Amino acid sequence: MLKGKGDSAVNYSTDFKSVRNEVSEEEWQTRLDLAACYRLVDAYDMTDLIYNHITARIPGTEYLLINLYGLLYKEITASSLVKIDVEGKIIAKPDTGQGSTDYGLNVSGYVIHGAIHKARPDVACVLHTHTRAGIAVSAMKCGLLPLSQTSIRFVGHIGYHDYEGPAIDTDERERIVADLGPHDALIMRNHGLLTCGATIQQAFNTMYQLEQSCRSQVDAMAARAEMTMPGENVLAHTAHLYQPGARRPYGVLEWPAMLRLLDAKQQTSGYPPYWH
Repeated sequence: MLKGKGDSAVNYSTDFKSVRNEVSEEEWQTRLDLAACYRLVDAYDMTDLIYNHITARIPGTEYLLINLYGLLYKEITASSLVKIDVEGKIIAKPDTGQGSTDYGLNVSGYVIHGAIHKARPDVACVLHTHTRAGIAVSAMKCGLLPLSQTSIRFVGHIGYHDYEGPAIDTDERERIVADLGPHDALIMRNHGLLTCGATIQQAFNTMYQLEQSCRSQVDAMAARAEMTMPGENVLAHTAHLYQPGARRPYGVLEWPAMLRLLDAKQQTSGYPPYWH
């Protein structure tokens, strides 16, 4: 408990009461997977202090789960997530051992994410980052180049959205959705990266691959060596083979291994387990 203006108590506790017995099985599983996704974004160095957001739709509802604004990704648990509607109205907010928390919501979270969830019923999860490499590529006029097998995955399957300032204006929502189109990846110019997917696992996999593509592009361009790119026929064929469903859904095979990684990290983390 901290003191705010006028010495009034402000509750910034991270000791959240479990909601395991207060929600449906479907919602609890979504909470577990989303909390794990937050922890994995942290584990792979894709966080930006307390900023950014990942949302997931609760199956069978129009409600979303999102992080409290002020928590580190490594602090987020299944019970600390907030339930909102697509317009950002809070439906259920976590409680702590010291009463209702004073953490709020990041407006951009539901301006960007709510718009995509509302327009794309096929999307269960939306993930947004401000990474060093992602921001660098977002500022490059050339955009993402097909320099590696990883980045070729996005040839013909990624959108671009021009920067309009901090994403807090609801008028921007339609343009974000239009620029994303049918894709599962979007480069927000001079801003960062966004991915989405039919599952939380798929959205994370796509973001991991997009981030790796940006990192390798920045490295390759920094080397100032002459670069090669495959021919158009190879690019199109490879991009097709790497689309979710072309050979297998993305994220399914990797997810158990990712959870084992989190289990191992939990032993020395000092933070509450994501499954709380």
